[in-house]
Amino acid sequence: MKIKDQFRFVRQNIKKNKVRTGMTILATAMGCTFLIVLASVGYGLQESIVKDTLEQQIVTEIDVYGHISEDGNYRPLTMEDIDVLESIDNVNAVTRRNELRQFPTFSLDEYKSETTTVAAHFPSEIASGMELDEGRLPEKPNEVVVGYHFLDYFVLDVEDENIYDETNGEIKEEYLYQADLIGKTLDMTVRKDEMTDDNEHSIPLTVVGILKEPTREWMQDQKVYISSDVFADVEAYTGTPGGELGVDVNALESTAADSFDNVKVYATNLEAVQAIVDELDDGNYASYSVVSEMKQINMLFTIMKTGLILVGTIAILIASIGIYNTMTMAVTERAPDIGIMKAIGAHPKTIKQIFLLESSYIGIIGALIGTVVAYVVSFLVNLGLPLIIEFAFKEELPEQLQFSMIPVSLVLIAVGICLLVTILSGLRPAKRATQIDVLKAMRREI
Repeated sequence: MKIKDQFRFVRQNIKKNKVRTGMTILATAMGCTFLIVLASVGYGLQESIVKDTLEQQIVTEIDVYGHISEDGNYRPLTMEDIDVLESIDNVNAVTRRNELRQFPTFSLDEYKSETTTVAAHFPSEIASGMELDEGRLPEKPNEVVVGYHFLDYFVLDVEDENIYDETNGEIKEEYLYQADLIGKTLDMTVRKDEMTDDNEHSIPLTVVGILKEPTREWMQDQKVYISSDVFADVEAYTGTPGGELGVDVNALESTAADSFDNVKVYATNLEAVQAIVDELDDGNYASYSVVSEMKQINMLFTIMKTGLILVGTIAILIASIGIYNTMTMAVTERAPDIGIMKAIGAHPKTIKQIFLLESSYIGIIGALIGTVVAYVVSFLVNLGLPLIIEFAFKEELPEQLQFSMIPVSLVLIAVGICLLVTILSGLRPAKRATQIDVLKAMRREI
């Protein structure tokens, strides 16, 4: 019997029992839908968390915290380490920063602000992706650039409780500096602990540039980026590392003069990150990259998705009971047909194949219907569930949060499981069909 004849025979038999076959297909479709929708939660949450993590961090960025010697001692990074890091293959830039350990006061006319101050190496910063919104980079030791939000906190030096807007909590516009800051000279005032008349030291700094706004809306950059010469001037005045207050004035002598608080390595591309991290580990450098975090997150979600798929498979296994029952009844009802086929010389393998085709037919139709329904349910979940949660719990969810996502790989897994279960469910009835006695079948004794 040709394969097309076998399919014709299967379709004819299914038409004879539309209701029973339809209910079996429905049960299979429900099991497939349950599997896909359940596992899609794991895929959706993974996509949301991974996407959010990647958006918050530069994927080619590697934080290097220090060097661990063979005896286990930890030391900060120096210029020798910077040279080593820059010599690694596929390293695009190595930035190094030192942060003042006090908040200097920056003043201009009647306006002032206290903010974080960082000594940066601008050539490496530009190579790593730092961009200016306006102005230029510093060329002299007393020239600085400021963060994009610096002017949002550069206010009149007045004692007024009404400085903040009650509606949004921001500083009222009339208290903010309104003129162009480029080219203006700020007085940076630093302090030291000694209770003398010379307790404050003022350094004039010219603003030559303003950095671009951070890509993330919630990020605020109000820092002032100074030169290493100004940073050294502050250390010399306070006699402490980074101008820190409340420490031994002799502490500077025991600290490496060229050490850095913050060092970041930037790879040329994402594919090179892991190789650089491995080389840093071999060199006993303590480091961290978003790639390492992604590995851990993906591993957790892989376990979660596997568990959800296994739970969803239970629904298909329950549906397989119906398939087994349907195929068993089909064998009994078609005993005369089986007897005729065996009498005219049909091979038992052909008879078995016909019943396996029928069970596979039920599995494929059920899987296709279940997949379509799963996509509809997934769409409704992503559309309606956030609204329900916000209404019930009064919590506003992140815009990028996705509860359900159905990739092609999940569909293939679900269809494969569904097809495998239906074939296994039809094996026993198909084998029973090949064992039917011809004479009994012809006499309808089966």
